Amino acid sequence: MLKIGLTGGIGSGKSTVSAMFKGAGFPIIDADVISRTVLDKYPEILQWIRKEFGDGFFDWQGNFLRRQFGNYIFKYQKERIKYEEKIMPYIKQDIFNEIKKYNDANTALVIIDAPTLIENNIHDEMDYVILVWVDKSTQIQRVKNRDKLVHSEIMSRINSQISLEEKKLYADFIIDNGGNLESTRQQVNDIVQILNMY
Repeated sequence: MLKIGLTGGIGSGKSTVSAMFKGAGFPIIDADVISRTVLDKYPEILQWIRKEFGDGFFDWQGNFLRRQFGNYIFKYQKERIKYEEKIMPYIKQDIFNEIKKYNDANTALVIIDAPTLIENNIHDEMDYVILVWVDKSTQIQRVKNRDKLVHSEIMSRINSQISLEEKKLYADFIIDNGGNLESTRQQVNDIVQILNMY
């Protein structure tokens, strides 16, 4: 089975590109979805968060305040790294469990949509890597419009990932998503035609 890594940076439009590949009939394993579900599947993670970071990230009903926690760990790099070191083994385990399911079902190809594919060395397990790229000013503006964050919050999120320029070094295909939607769609369609040869 061919394993394709799809990655980008915050605000690059990776989710839009992922939806295009899904629309073309390719199965998608979404690491963002998995990263949210592991908190429900493995309650020991939330117990660890409460112990390490305090009760302030939980409301009076015990619900995890995900956005507030995200703002906090992106502000403090050491805390983010500590959290990622805890949660990533669970995420990677579930990603590879999903890959195995598709492989066992004799699926020809699967796309692993993961924003930190390269940061967490998942790209080493892929046959090809597709990067969704935009210039930094476009990236900043898109995050600002979408997430309503202040500039310092945006930059802390962008800087928590390897730069899109550096990610180019790992990519087999690069989709320039700085233009209009039709331009992006055409680039996706070109890659779809290549992948459909397998």
